[in-house]
Amino acid sequence: MARSEHQQPEAAPAAPATPAPGPGTPAYSDRVYRSGGGIAGGVLVLALVLWLGIDALVSGSGRAPWLSLAALLFVVPLLVAFTVRPAVFAGEDRVRIRNPFRTVSVPWGAMKHMKARLSTELFTQDGRKYQMWAIPVSLRQRKRADRRLGRLERSAPASSGSRQAALSFSAADTEPKLPQADQALTEMRELADRATARDSAAAQGAPVVRWAYEVIAPALAGAILLIILIALG
Repeated sequence: MARSEHQQPEAAPAAPATPAPGPGTPAYSDRVYRSGGGIAGGVLVLALVLWLGIDALVSGSGRAPWLSLAALLFVVPLLVAFTVRPAVFAGEDRVRIRNPFRTVSVPWGAMKHMKARLSTELFTQDGRKYQMWAIPVSLRQRKRADRRLGRLERSAPASSGSRQAALSFSAADTEPKLPQADQALTEMRELADRATARDSAAAQGAPVVRWAYEVIAPALAGAILLIILIALG
């Protein structure tokens, strides 16, 4: 008598468990703010300086190669420091400000306020002030935003409130609500408010400053060598 065999379907292999993020792991990557125009201009000037300097090193005679070498040691680090290096990294617990000659790490709990007038600045609870070179203030953008805000205030219904209603843009509007510097500071203030609401221990502490010796040392060496060569005639 034939027996009917009921084959059970094979169980699918279990997917590997995804490890849960640790308590100190940020929920998202840092927001990075840089000046695209400054980087582009710096790269162009840097390419021109390198081209002229290397040409003098290769085809120069007498003291010209030494002067060119000293000038490159002095100028190239400064160009990199003021154009390519500046950046602001805003994270869950702190903001890291990378300026030409130093990097400042400020926990959100140590920040007092930020403002963007002639430059973007961060003020700490102990009264210190740090400029953010990577977020330049464009007066042209600010004037354009103020004119647009004025037009929206005049066209907003009287019953809906003036300035608050004017700040609400339609989805089809492609123009920014705020200048880039003000927009960046608004986003960073939101991160600071979230850190305050979480009462995170990692968002507390004092600012930490690290000097960029990788920029200062070669520039200083080039300046000293250039002074010696010029003095020797």
